Amino acid sequence: MTSAMATGKGEKIVRRLSKAGRRRQLLDTALRIVRTEGADRLTLGHLAASAGVSKPVAYDHFGTRSGLLIELYRWIDTERVNAFRDAMATEKRGFEETAGMLASAYIDCAADMTDEFHAVGAALAGSEEKAVVFQELLDNSVQMFVSVLTPFAALSSPELQRRCVGLVGAGEALSAAVVRGKLDRTEAAGVFASMIKGSLEERPA
Repeated sequence: MTSAMATGKGEKIVRRLSKAGRRRQLLDTALRIVRTEGADRLTLGHLAASAGVSKPVAYDHFGTRSGLLIELYRWIDTERVNAFRDAMATEKRGFEETAGMLASAYIDCAADMTDEFHAVGAALAGSEEKAVVFQELLDNSVQMFVSVLTPFAALSSPELQRRCVGLVGAGEALSAAVVRGKLDRTEAAGVFASMIKGSLEERPA
Protein backbone atom coordinates (compact mmCIF):
# COMPACT_ATOMS: atom_id res chain seq x y z
CA MET A 1 0.00 0.00 0.00
CA THR A 2 3.03 2.24 0.23
CA SER A 3 6.32 2.65 -1.58
CA ALA A 4 9.53 3.54 0.22
CA MET A 5 12.89 5.14 -0.51
CA ALA A 6 15.95 4.61 1.67
CA THR A 7 17.76 7.76 2.81
CA GLY A 8 21.48 8.06 3.41
CA LYS A 9 20.94 7.43 7.14
CA GLY A 10 19.11 4.17 6.56
CA GLU A 11 15.75 5.79 7.25
CA LYS A 12 12.77 5.36 4.96
CA ILE A 13 10.61 8.03 3.43
CA VAL A 14 7.23 6.47 2.72
CA ARG A 15 5.22 7.82 -0.19
CA ARG A 16 1.64 6.79 -0.74
CA LEU A 17 0.39 6.58 -4.29
CA SER A 18 -2.73 8.52 -5.18
CA LYS A 19 -5.79 6.40 -5.92
CA ALA A 20 -5.31 7.01 -9.64
CA GLY A 21 -1.62 6.15 -9.37
CA ARG A 22 -2.38 2.95 -7.49
CA ARG A 23 -4.99 1.97 -10.06
CA ARG A 24 -2.47 2.50 -12.84
CA GLN A 25 0.08 0.39 -10.97
CA LEU A 26 -2.45 -2.41 -10.49
CA LEU A 27 -3.47 -2.37 -14.17
CA ASP A 28 0.19 -2.40 -15.23
CA THR A 29 0.74 -5.39 -12.96
CA ALA A 30 -2.38 -7.14 -14.24
CA LEU A 31 -1.21 -6.68 -17.81
CA ARG A 32 2.19 -8.15 -16.95
CA ILE A 33 0.49 -11.18 -15.38
CA VAL A 34 -1.60 -11.76 -18.51
CA ARG A 35 1.47 -11.46 -20.74
CA THR A 36 3.71 -13.74 -18.71
CA GLU A 37 1.32 -16.19 -17.05
CA GLY A 38 -1.94 -16.03 -18.99
CA ALA A 39 -5.35 -14.54 -18.25
CA ASP A 40 -6.45 -17.57 -16.21
CA ARG A 41 -3.86 -16.67 -13.58
CA LEU A 42 -5.24 -13.16 -13.14
CA THR A 43 -7.14 -13.11 -9.86
CA LEU A 44 -7.47 -10.31 -7.35
CA GLY A 45 -5.40 -12.24 -4.83
CA HIS A 46 -2.59 -12.93 -7.27
CA LEU A 47 -2.72 -9.32 -8.48
CA ALA A 48 -2.41 -8.02 -4.91
CA ALA A 49 0.56 -10.28 -4.16
CA SER A 50 2.29 -9.38 -7.42
CA ALA A 51 1.75 -5.64 -6.88
CA GLY A 52 2.88 -5.78 -3.26
CA VAL A 53 -0.43 -4.61 -1.79
CA SER A 54 -3.02 -6.20 0.46
CA LYS A 55 -6.06 -7.97 -0.99
CA PRO A 56 -8.47 -5.27 0.26
CA VAL A 57 -6.65 -2.71 -1.88
CA ALA A 58 -7.22 -4.78 -5.04
CA TYR A 59 -10.85 -5.43 -4.09
CA ASP A 60 -11.39 -1.74 -3.38
CA HIS A 61 -10.32 -0.85 -6.92
CA PHE A 62 -12.06 -3.59 -8.90
CA GLY A 63 -14.58 -5.36 -6.67
CA THR A 64 -14.52 -8.71 -8.43
CA ARG A 65 -12.32 -10.62 -10.86
CA SER A 66 -14.83 -9.83 -13.59
CA GLY A 67 -14.57 -6.14 -12.71
CA LEU A 68 -10.79 -6.36 -12.96
CA LEU A 69 -10.94 -8.07 -16.35
CA ILE A 70 -13.42 -5.50 -17.68
CA GLU A 71 -11.27 -2.59 -16.56
CA LEU A 72 -8.14 -4.18 -18.01
CA TYR A 73 -9.95 -4.92 -21.28
CA ARG A 74 -11.06 -1.28 -21.54
CA TRP A 75 -7.67 0.09 -20.49
CA ILE A 76 -5.61 -1.96 -22.98
CA ASP A 77 -7.71 -0.82 -25.91
CA THR A 78 -7.92 2.80 -24.81
CA GLU A 79 -4.14 3.00 -24.35
CA ARG A 80 -3.60 1.44 -27.77
CA VAL A 81 -6.02 3.81 -29.52
CA ASN A 82 -4.57 6.86 -27.79
CA ALA A 83 -1.01 5.82 -28.63
CA PHE A 84 -1.86 5.46 -32.32
CA ARG A 85 -3.70 8.78 -32.45
CA ASP A 86 -0.79 10.53 -30.73
CA ALA A 87 1.72 8.92 -33.09
CA MET A 88 -0.27 10.06 -36.11
CA ALA A 89 -0.37 13.62 -34.77
CA THR A 90 3.39 13.94 -34.36
CA GLU A 91 4.21 14.07 -38.07
CA LYS A 92 2.44 15.52 -41.08
CA ARG A 93 1.51 12.83 -43.60
CA GLY A 94 -0.38 12.73 -46.86
CA PHE A 95 -3.84 11.24 -47.18
CA GLU A 96 -2.75 8.05 -48.91
CA GLU A 97 -0.07 7.28 -46.32
CA THR A 98 -2.46 8.09 -43.48
CA ALA A 99 -5.14 5.81 -44.90
CA GLY A 100 -2.65 2.98 -45.33
CA MET A 101 -1.29 3.31 -41.80
CA LEU A 102 -4.77 3.52 -40.31
CA ALA A 103 -5.93 0.46 -42.21
CA SER A 104 -2.87 -1.64 -41.37
CA ALA A 105 -2.90 -0.70 -37.69
CA TYR A 106 -6.60 -1.52 -37.32
CA ILE A 107 -6.42 -4.86 -39.11
CA ASP A 108 -3.26 -5.88 -37.25
CA CYS A 109 -4.79 -5.12 -33.85
CA ALA A 110 -8.27 -6.50 -34.48
CA ALA A 111 -7.06 -9.70 -36.16
CA ASP A 112 -4.32 -10.50 -33.65
CA MET A 113 -5.84 -13.27 -31.55
CA THR A 114 -2.62 -13.84 -29.59
CA ASP A 115 -2.25 -10.51 -27.80
CA GLU A 116 -3.32 -9.64 -24.26
CA PHE A 117 -6.46 -7.78 -25.39
CA HIS A 118 -7.91 -10.93 -26.93
CA ALA A 119 -6.67 -13.07 -24.03
CA VAL A 120 -8.61 -10.89 -21.60
CA GLY A 121 -11.60 -10.87 -23.96
CA ALA A 122 -11.57 -14.66 -24.07
CA ALA A 123 -11.59 -14.76 -20.26
CA LEU A 124 -14.72 -12.58 -20.39
CA ALA A 125 -16.51 -14.80 -22.94
CA GLY A 126 -20.26 -14.75 -22.38
CA SER A 127 -20.16 -11.73 -20.09
CA GLU A 128 -22.89 -9.15 -20.68
CA GLU A 129 -20.45 -6.52 -19.41
CA LYS A 130 -18.02 -7.43 -22.16
CA ALA A 131 -20.62 -6.73 -24.85
CA VAL A 132 -21.33 -3.30 -23.36
CA VAL A 133 -17.64 -2.41 -23.06
CA PHE A 134 -16.87 -3.73 -26.55
CA GLN A 135 -19.44 -1.33 -28.00
CA GLU A 136 -17.84 1.47 -26.00
CA LEU A 137 -14.47 0.56 -27.48
CA LEU A 138 -15.90 0.54 -30.99
CA ASP A 139 -17.20 4.05 -30.32
CA ASN A 140 -13.69 5.04 -29.21
CA SER A 141 -12.32 3.66 -32.47
CA VAL A 142 -14.84 5.74 -34.42
CA GLN A 143 -13.64 8.88 -32.64
CA MET A 144 -10.04 7.93 -33.40
CA PHE A 145 -10.91 7.57 -37.12
CA VAL A 146 -12.66 10.95 -37.03
CA SER A 147 -9.64 12.57 -35.39
CA VAL A 148 -7.15 11.11 -37.87
CA LEU A 149 -9.26 11.73 -41.00
CA THR A 150 -10.64 15.19 -40.23
CA PRO A 151 -7.72 17.04 -41.89
CA PHE A 152 -8.47 15.25 -45.17
CA ALA A 153 -12.28 15.38 -45.22
CA ALA A 154 -14.37 17.89 -47.15
CA LEU A 155 -17.38 16.73 -45.16
CA SER A 156 -19.51 18.06 -42.38
CA SER A 157 -18.63 16.72 -38.94
CA PRO A 158 -21.88 14.68 -38.67
CA GLU A 159 -21.31 13.12 -42.09
CA LEU A 160 -17.69 12.25 -41.31
CA GLN A 161 -18.85 10.70 -38.03
CA ARG A 162 -21.39 8.53 -39.87
CA ARG A 163 -18.84 7.39 -42.43
CA CYS A 164 -16.34 6.51 -39.73
CA VAL A 165 -18.97 4.35 -38.03
CA GLY A 166 -19.22 2.46 -41.32
CA LEU A 167 -15.45 2.25 -41.67
CA VAL A 168 -15.01 0.75 -38.21
CA GLY A 169 -17.71 -1.80 -39.00
CA ALA A 170 -15.89 -2.67 -42.23
CA GLY A 171 -12.61 -2.98 -40.34
CA GLU A 172 -14.19 -5.43 -37.92
CA ALA A 173 -15.62 -7.51 -40.79
CA LEU A 174 -12.29 -7.59 -42.64
CA SER A 175 -10.45 -8.54 -39.46
CA ALA A 176 -12.91 -11.37 -38.87
CA ALA A 177 -12.23 -12.61 -42.40
CA VAL A 178 -8.50 -12.64 -41.63
CA VAL A 179 -9.13 -14.65 -38.46
CA ARG A 180 -11.21 -17.18 -40.44
CA GLY A 181 -8.47 -17.47 -43.08
CA LYS A 182 -10.56 -15.92 -45.85
CA LEU A 183 -8.09 -13.07 -46.36
CA ASP A 184 -4.50 -12.51 -45.39
CA ARG A 185 -3.58 -9.36 -43.51
CA THR A 186 -1.99 -7.63 -46.47
CA GLU A 187 -5.10 -8.17 -48.60
CA ALA A 188 -7.41 -7.01 -45.83
CA ALA A 189 -5.34 -3.92 -45.10
CA GLY A 190 -5.23 -3.04 -48.80
CA VAL A 191 -9.00 -3.37 -49.16
CA PHE A 192 -9.55 -1.36 -46.00
CA ALA A 193 -7.20 1.42 -47.12
CA SER A 194 -9.12 1.65 -50.41
CA MET A 195 -12.39 1.89 -48.49
CA ILE A 196 -11.01 4.64 -46.26
CA LYS A 197 -9.81 6.64 -49.27
CA GLY A 198 -13.06 6.09 -51.12
CA SER A 199 -15.19 7.11 -48.17
CA LEU A 200 -14.06 10.74 -48.23
CA GLU A 201 -15.11 13.30 -50.77
CA GLU A 202 -12.57 15.42 -52.58
CA ARG A 203 -10.08 16.77 -50.10
CA PRO A 204 -9.70 20.49 -49.54
CA ALA A 205 -6.71 22.05 -51.32
